[in-house]
Amino acid sequence: MAKWGQGDPRWIVEERADATNVNNWHWTERDATSWSKSKLKEVLVGLVVEGEAGRCEISDLKQVEGEASCNSRKGKLIFFYEWNLRLGWKGTVKESGEKHKGSVEIPNLSEENEVDDTEINVSKKKGEGDVLKELMRTEGATKVREALRDYLKALKTEFTLGMILPTKAAVGQELAAERKLSGNAVQAPVSPQSLDIVGVKIPTVKILMREIFNSPADELYSIFTTKELVQKFSKCPAVIEAEKGGKLQMFDGCVSGEYAELVPSQRIVLKWRCRNWPDEHYATVALDFKAMAAQTELQLECKGVPVSHEDSTRRWWKQQYFEEIRILLQQSQDNVE
Repeated sequence: MAKWGQGDPRWIVEERADATNVNNWHWTERDATSWSKSKLKEVLVGLVVEGEAGRCEISDLKQVEGEASCNSRKGKLIFFYEWNLRLGWKGTVKESGEKHKGSVEIPNLSEENEVDDTEINVSKKKGEGDVLKELMRTEGATKVREALRDYLKALKTEFTLGMILPTKAAVGQELAAERKLSGNAVQAPVSPQSLDIVGVKIPTVKILMREIFNSPADELYSIFTTKELVQKFSKCPAVIEAEKGGKLQMFDGCVSGEYAELVPSQRIVLKWRCRNWPDEHYATVALDFKAMAAQTELQLECKGVPVSHEDSTRRWWKQQYFEEIRILLQQSQDNVE
């Protein structure tokens, strides 16, 4: 029998706040399928390919079949993913102005193959426009591979945050880094004994964004507080309880939270998180609506975003919220006309 304090470190239970999977020794698994579908849409849809022949764009993600998961064992992460994707593309020939459509098939994106070796097939609907098909087959395929690499990078960084649990020593280092990021002049070492109650903290950042919308403030405000309108721009079922303490759930559960403050046509404050963030970690999102004649300036402040998720959170608001809301507003204006 080992003497006290000399046991195998793999089995030593540290005094941790969460008391789970000590030293990351046990097998844990996290399903990445739903997250991956949203991420693949984010990195692929809207991809633009330009050349002498003309301009093409990935217009939609027509088919996403497959699954993805991440497993942790003995402090190591193991990834499994297998996808069959079909993308829609549209393009315009530079000289003639002719418009054409087609598809991009990716029959087997998996951990068994490198992205460079992944098969990508480009097709076009009947008619002329082969120059656009060739543009998509060459430069388009290159850009699609870059987007797939972005997805895999995010899968191995953004999605896995929190799967390898920090020990006390690591938490102390992380808190010291957080103090440095926040500009705190006091950078004394963090004592492990001081962590027993507060648990694991993570470094965070604040995101500031401003957007101008061709809409009155009350109309733009309603898009964030009316279930039917939220479902229209997000293209997913949603839970919207627009009252203080009311629940918020969007994008098939990828985003959740609650309403903390509502001032009609002026301000919304949300307790907001993405599903792939560390458990129970929320940012505070403040949306301020500034009326400007027939337009509205929307000011966003998002405090408490995990440092490793800064870029993806900024893209999420830009692409999944603002750009889709603009499309919805334009459609409403077209219907009126």
